Amino acid sequence: MSAPLSHWPWQNLGCFKYMLYGPLLAKVLHSGLHEDSFKDNWCFHILLICGLRGFLHLLWSSYSNMPFLTRNRRINKEGVDFHQTDREWDWDNFILLQALILSMASYMFPFLQNLPIWNPKGFIAVLILHVVVSEPVYYWVHRCFHTNSLFSNYHSFHHSSPVLQPLTAGHATFLEHLMLVTVIGIPILGSSMIGFGSITTTFGYILVFDFLRCFGHCNVEVIPHRVFEILPFTKYLLYSPTYHSLHHTDMKSNYCLFMPLYDALWSTLNGESWELHKKMTSDSGNNERVADFVFLAHVVDLTSSIHAPFIVRSFASLPYTTRIVMLPMFPTALLSMLGMWAWARVFKVSFYNLRGRLHETWTVPRFGFQYFLPFALDGINKHIEEAILSADRLGVKVISLAALNKNEALNGGGTLFVKKHPDLKVRVVHGNTLTAAVILNEIPKDTKEVFLTGATSKLGRAIALYLCQRKVRVLMLTQSTERFQKILKEAPVDCQNYLVQVTKYQAAQNCKTWIVGKWITPREQNRAPAGAHFHQFVVPPILAFRRDCTYGDLAAMKLPEDVQGLGSCEYTMDRGVVHACHAGGVVHSLEGWTHHEVGAIDVNRIDLVWNAALKHGLKPVSSASNQDSASFGQEGLRRIWSWRSL
Repeated sequence: MSAPLSHWPWQNLGCFKYMLYGPLLAKVLHSGLHEDSFKDNWCFHILLICGLRGFLHLLWSSYSNMPFLTRNRRINKEGVDFHQTDREWDWDNFILLQALILSMASYMFPFLQNLPIWNPKGFIAVLILHVVVSEPVYYWVHRCFHTNSLFSNYHSFHHSSPVLQPLTAGHATFLEHLMLVTVIGIPILGSSMIGFGSITTTFGYILVFDFLRCFGHCNVEVIPHRVFEILPFTKYLLYSPTYHSLHHTDMKSNYCLFMPLYDALWSTLNGESWELHKKMTSDSGNNERVADFVFLAHVVDLTSSIHAPFIVRSFASLPYTTRIVMLPMFPTALLSMLGMWAWARVFKVSFYNLRGRLHETWTVPRFGFQYFLPFALDGINKHIEEAILSADRLGVKVISLAALNKNEALNGGGTLFVKKHPDLKVRVVHGNTLTAAVILNEIPKDTKEVFLTGATSKLGRAIALYLCQRKVRVLMLTQSTERFQKILKEAPVDCQNYLVQVTKYQAAQNCKTWIVGKWITPREQNRAPAGAHFHQFVVPPILAFRRDCTYGDLAAMKLPEDVQGLGSCEYTMDRGVVHACHAGGVVHSLEGWTHHEVGAIDVNRIDLVWNAALKHGLKPVSSASNQDSASFGQEGLRRIWSWRSL
């Protein structure tokens, strides 16, 4: 049985908890309609401060999750995984709680509803009350929560987050936030009772309070150590992220709210606080941890650009789909797109740890449609080349190219860069060998005939040659006899009769296994017989038009269970699942292979790469899907339902 007040009253409501704001909103609308004014409505001010507080936390969360800005100053180098994201999903419960308490207080103390807009004396009163009352009250309450009983029943919930984040500041039990309401309420109520309160003071104090809480939990050291050296007394007046992070590793020290002065007064100051802070800030320019493997991704479309860990962490932790709740961010996405074009830099957007090796995802600042503009190709290749050379300088061992970044028409599947820079130490990998292996291993073993579109592409060629060697008849859709003949000559003489050139979709009207490597319209899909299955390696995926047929997903694999710090989904893939070309780079890195994987696929290596992937614990999505769904647990599934219900 759980301890009293350890759970939130609305814990089982999911996203419907926001309906508790309904009475406040109704009061605001009523005032606007019947009194023609919002500005004097206390409920309006409560809703406004709630919105500002949530936005402030999200801004800090975005900053904290920007590896391209913060990675050299991160205190804890690990990434935030799905488990932590799920645990902290309801981080904003405290905002709702304080909104309800503030609305009740306004009726208990009517003078709160008649506060002036501005009173300069209020800032002095709030500052004094905070320093003299709130800081020591928080210190002793916090210290009490570290006693055995209170810690195990309540405060351990907050300390369960392995990596501090701004949203971790709100991750606590109901009882703890009731105590925090008292700490925040003392300066606000006290200054108002002595006649110095104002709306500006109330807004300012609450927002500064949240700002400093996020600042202490951001996991990024911001304050230069020279500030504390030049002004030594300031280190007792304002804590730092390093100072607070020590509390989460050594839980018998650094209990203060914002002022280390009280830790110093009551002898709970961690002696390593200032030295660690100095080391963090002094080494920020040269302590970069180099990744073993980099996956060079690209943005697919404008709305999917919002699906980045540094935009909304919870949104990125779920497979991408367009959600109504994210539509207000569309203008921001548009501005970001223009900014990326102007800045034109490759971004480091996420990372994870696999068996002691750091794996990173970098993003080329180009959107999917740009890859089909002839005048944009040189610029795109320039960015890809810069990313490869940057990885080479840093000491990265393998860099893998995402779908459009290795387009044959763009750079020959990476061949352009390898030929231009023959002395590259970093291995350039397109990952298509594993992509082909995934597709081929999805095809039932008893299949006798397949229909293949995109047959003369890099992947189509490899699939055709592999299948014909296993005595499977391949109907290759292509208008180019020259390309077909070139592939035919690569096949063993005794297998060449299994490769058949066709020029129309009617040729596949009796074939139930379609492998789609080129976009096909619903009309062309109608040529397939009922019960056909569409395997595919086309980007974007084809529309699931036929209800009497089945459709496969893009080739993908589930990462091993021992991956650490993975907290974002790769586009529409499930948690822990990556595109096969990404997985191909991972295998290349884990195996320590020293060759470039560019250009045409070596058909003889398909089985070798597949077996290496299985050896390292990667699983095809078809066999991992059930286990993947179970890994979400009831909590994760509830989260997904909550988002989709919006």
